Amino acid sequence: MTVFTKIIKGEIPCHKIAENEKFIAFLDIEPLVTGHVLVVPKIEVDKIFDVPDDYLADMLVFAKPIAHAIEKAFTCKRCGISVIGLEVPHAHMHLIPINSPDDLNFTRPKRHPSMDDLKMVQQKVLAHIQVT
Repeated sequence: MTVFTKIIKGEIPCHKIAENEKFIAFLDIEPLVTGHVLVVPKIEVDKIFDVPDDYLADMLVFAKPIAHAIEKAFTCKRCGISVIGLEVPHAHMHLIPINSPDDLNFTRPKRHPSMDDLKMVQQKVLAHIQVT
């Protein structure tokens, strides 16, 4: 069982941004930049391209209002998207507010925000969520 499955089951707390029957989105606790959100399918599949086709298509649709909220909540040129999948063997995508390509550089040191800081970021994103 992956750490993401434990979050999905409620065994580990998270700063949830959105959830439906197929996906959950929550803040990365070690973000590259403030506003870094993870979008995770509720099925435990290691590699993104092993995710069933209907999930893969729906994952982008699920992420779209979150990306728009990130762009409104933070000073950035756009919300970038990245799929790395090396740290946790559970398919997921990163939604990250970016101003340059370097903002998606996963070799940079990660931030370590406090739980209070994460709560403020969560509230900021949630204030801009508009579900279509």
